Amino acid sequence: MGILSILYKKAKNTPVLIAGNREEAIDRPSQAPKIQSGTPRAVCGIDRRAGGTWFGVNQHGLAATLTNCRKSKDTPLSPTSRGALCRELLTCKTAREAAELAKAELDTDKYEGAHYLVADSEYAAVILGADEPEIVPLEPGLHMLSGQGLNNYRDEQQETVRRMLTLQTLDSSVTFLAIASRTFSTPPDQSGRRSIVQSGGRIVTVSSSLLSLSDRIQNATMLYAPGPPHEIPYDDLSALLRQVLSTGKSRRKKQVEEEEEFLLDDE
Repeated sequence: MGILSILYKKAKNTPVLIAGNREEAIDRPSQAPKIQSGTPRAVCGIDRRAGGTWFGVNQHGLAATLTNCRKSKDTPLSPTSRGALCRELLTCKTAREAAELAKAELDTDKYEGAHYLVADSEYAAVILGADEPEIVPLEPGLHMLSGQGLNNYRDEQQETVRRMLTLQTLDSSVTFLAIASRTFSTPPDQSGRRSIVQSGGRIVTVSSSLLSLSDRIQNATMLYAPGPPHEIPYDDLSALLRQVLSTGKSRRKKQVEEEEEFLLDDE
């Protein structure tokens, strides 16, 4: 992803709200988000070149995404895919576990620079991976992440997004999604400095994602624009997201029932 925002534990009944645009080489092939095979179940897009992902959610309600960044030291000659690590994070049960995994992997120096965001209803963190990997837990509130780091108030793009998102009080998922869809669809301007959608270069905005993880599965929302969002409207993928989250709920319910049955038999 190029620019990301997360509203954490501030909107009513919706602890996780994420919006972001993916910036990538225009000719890099990718697959739109769908439910992937394997356990735990996850819905995410796939980079067809390296097999990784840039944004996804698993059945445990764990969201994981990343944004590329530069390292000041030399990068490995044959780096491991940054997106492959993002996809591996979706095998975790909790955001805390995913954060530890991300840092441990980034400590190996197998990757080019990247910052990772992981979040669930209990915990959220950014794992900064420019030079010295660091886990930064997120406090409730609105946060920005880009290649320029976390909540970098000198980053003009971050500040433009922050200013646009806070024109109204972000007290509900409906408000956040409505404002975020307009914000991240802001077309390029002539200067390019205040643009949210990037165009005209080798790296451009190739898609946009909006996510709402509510306390109730039936209110969970995922929207995805398979191209520059000022030109291509968002598709509603909420049914896929709710199917994945329901898988997790069904399995947890079954496990509880089996444990209760075991205790009764033991008596």
